Amino acid sequence: MKVEVEKQPDSVSTLRIELGPEQVAQEWDAIANSFARHAKIAGYRPGKAPRRVVEAKFKKEIQEELTKKLVSQSYRDAIAEKHLRVVSLTNLEDVQIGDDKTLRFRATVITAPDFELPDYKKIAVQLPPVNVTSEEVDAAMERLREQSADFVDVQPDRPLEMEDFAVVDFEGTIDGRPIREIAPDASKNLYGGRKFWLRMAPNNFLPGFCEQMVGQKREETRLIIINFPAEFLVTELAGKKADYAVTLREIKQKMLPSLDDAWAGKLAKGKTLSELRQMVEHDLGHEKEHALEAAKEAQIVKFLHEQTAFDLPPQLLRSETRRALSELVQRNRQRGISDDMLKSKEKELVEGAGSLAAHRLKTNFILHRVAEAEKIEVTRAEADERLRARAAQYNLPVEKMRKEIEENEGLNGLAEEILLGKTLDFLKANVTVETAGAEDEKISVAKEIS
Repeated sequence: MKVEVEKQPDSVSTLRIELGPEQVAQEWDAIANSFARHAKIAGYRPGKAPRRVVEAKFKKEIQEELTKKLVSQSYRDAIAEKHLRVVSLTNLEDVQIGDDKTLRFRATVITAPDFELPDYKKIAVQLPPVNVTSEEVDAAMERLREQSADFVDVQPDRPLEMEDFAVVDFEGTIDGRPIREIAPDASKNLYGGRKFWLRMAPNNFLPGFCEQMVGQKREETRLIIINFPAEFLVTELAGKKADYAVTLREIKQKMLPSLDDAWAGKLAKGKTLSELRQMVEHDLGHEKEHALEAAKEAQIVKFLHEQTAFDLPPQLLRSETRRALSELVQRNRQRGISDDMLKSKEKELVEGAGSLAAHRLKTNFILHRVAEAEKIEVTRAEADERLRARAAQYNLPVEKMRKEIEENEGLNGLAEEILLGKTLDFLKANVTVETAGAEDEKISVAKEIS
């Protein structure tokens, strides 16, 4: 096999591959013999037709199978022979089988950029202690109390006060025109609503809204005037004066439960207050451990980015940017952002997608090189285990999950996910940790975690 590599700008390379007649003829004979054993040709018993007759009738089919097999195999062999780090095959063309039984074709590929890895072992990271303080447990218990609070009616004659919860019907207009018509893509809460719950607090909801409601009584209707700032996010309302007709229907007061065994038993059946605190402390510990791993990973990636410089292949960057943009748009749609609002923020979205794509690609290139240097690989058992876990996550049969992955991201994508995860685990297991102690005093531990 002859292989010529022509390197071009932007990490693109063209491979010209030629297979000699001996290799092609050997494979041709094997395929033709297979056809001959099973061919049904008029005038001959099955499997008894002469080779020349079989080749004449099935020449096209034999050539297609030969091309498919030899091109695929020789392409992989050429990459291995020339030690190319191929990221993507962009084109395969000019496949020719000559009369002399030689096979030639040209493949265009994108290769990983060349760069030197920094010293990636013993990367220094600063991590806070994972111990849970009693103050943190107290705060978590208070959050649980807030979540299980009751809302009760206040005395019938008492007017609305700050820290109450007002249940209102209200509608907003600008110069007599409903806000829903002026800004149809804005949040519906800006239009108005029925039985809308509003916590009375300074600057809550809209600037000055709650302050103007203080002293309001049940079934009273007040005119609340709001001057939207010039920089207000909804451009149709920016700098405008809005009138809100607000009718107070109910006044509620939040009642927190007592910190006792009875309340604890409602949250966790059969548990005492002391046992509930232990459960909360345990959960907080797990949260801190997860946060610590995330912080460690972020610092490792930051170090690798700062210590490594190379240009990203433009074609890959464009492709990854499109994918990241699609993700950002979908995520915002799920948050209720309208398409018109997204269109108005198109420039910011594209810039954000570009930054995200560049960060992903650079991280992946570096991690692949570390995996190569450390001979980190993905086993079949690991891939199967990840596939079973993904199937269980979505409550699907394993084979159906396999089919969906093949149709969408491909099994190579699953293997890459595992490989990058294993490489990050390797790096995290070889950091030098600086632990931040109490009172922000940093104690250098400088020990290698193994």
